Amino acid sequence: MNASDILTLVLGAVQGLGGIAVFLLVVLIGFCLLLDLTKFRPTRNSLTVKNLDEVVGKPVRYLPPDTPRGTMDQLAGARRTSPS
Repeated sequence: MNASDILTLVLGAVQGLGGIAVFLLVVLIGFCLLLDLTKFRPTRNSLTVKNLDEVVGKPVRYLPPDTPRGTMDQLAGARRTSPS
């Protein structure tokens, strides 16, 4: 076995492992994208119920992203008590 044969074996192993890695990445990314697209499906006609309001009440209307929002203090009701 000479250096040319060893180099051929190493390159073949690297190509094989690289091909497997690329294949697994394509499958994983494709699967994630496929599952991600199902989140945007309206659930009114779906068998999956995300919350009870979707079944009983009116459809949920979300605000568009450019809707102005006022200032809000999330810690307004929180008070720090000093340890005695």
